[in-house]
Amino acid sequence: MKSEAQFLELIDTHFKGHHDFVALGRGDDCAVLTGGKDLCVSSDLFLEDVHFRHEYFSAADIGYKALAVNVSDIAAMGAKPVAFTMDLMIPSNLDDEFWNDFFKSMSMLARQNDMVLAGGDLSKADKLGISISIFGVAGSTGFLKRQNCAYGDILFTIGDIGLARTGLMALEATGTKAREALPAAVLAHLRPKPKVMIGTLLNAAGVKGLMDVSDGLARDLPRFLGPELGADLTIETKTLNSNVITFAQTIDVDPVEFALLGGEDYALLGAVSPFEAGKAESVPGFTRIGTVTKEPGLTVNGKTFTTPGFDHFND
Repeated sequence: MKSEAQFLELIDTHFKGHHDFVALGRGDDCAVLTGGKDLCVSSDLFLEDVHFRHEYFSAADIGYKALAVNVSDIAAMGAKPVAFTMDLMIPSNLDDEFWNDFFKSMSMLARQNDMVLAGGDLSKADKLGISISIFGVAGSTGFLKRQNCAYGDILFTIGDIGLARTGLMALEATGTKAREALPAAVLAHLRPKPKVMIGTLLNAAGVKGLMDVSDGLARDLPRFLGPELGADLTIETKTLNSNVITFAQTIDVDPVEFALLGGEDYALLGAVSPFEAGKAESVPGFTRIGTVTKEPGLTVNGKTFTTPGFDHFND
């Protein structure tokens, strides 16, 4: 790409410019969103050597995941994504083929979710960076929020916990060889699947709240519950993905603890009243992991769990 105009032309070949929720799209100073409904908004950064490495992320992987992690936030609100904006920090060492693959995979995910790229910005930089802001509309019962639990509520997940952490650690240790040894884990790290349809089904099923597990269950569960409640979890090793069990045993750690600390799973964590759990339990992938307790703190398989999870500034 030799100029900003070439970048914009390539973007236009991959991303549609019209959508029912966009009154004014790319090309002006601002985009104008419409549609007569409340919108939820989320933003994420995706930075080279912080969130991904070129050594084992292809251009298509980077483009896909940069958008997917944002779509997952919308799914966790029980909402539907409609539009996003993107700011690109562009180094000089990436060729035209890279950018074509990058935009192709990102636009594929956008089309799958009927989303429009409404605008953004471009800038030179030393390393590749992507900043995306995403907009969504509420599901049938509104937006599903955190800290809306009560004592006795059922806690559940949908998606494999610890699987993406397995993929990351394997890729860091052995590079692309990890694709053959632990294929499910590597795919979970490189190409997480946002659970938009699942989120809307859970919304319609009357769950009380949702959250996407991006920093690991041990870190995210207290955020979901709030400061006055805790959780009593029962998680058996046999319920974990086989890639997680294999890798944890290889590095001589308890698979359940390893899974609880795993980040970037983009699984859904939720709570539902035991009196209204029937519909939620019928949603594909629903896995009961425990109950909400009156006292703060986390108990796992009968033992107090105090190991801290992932922190963006300490790990």
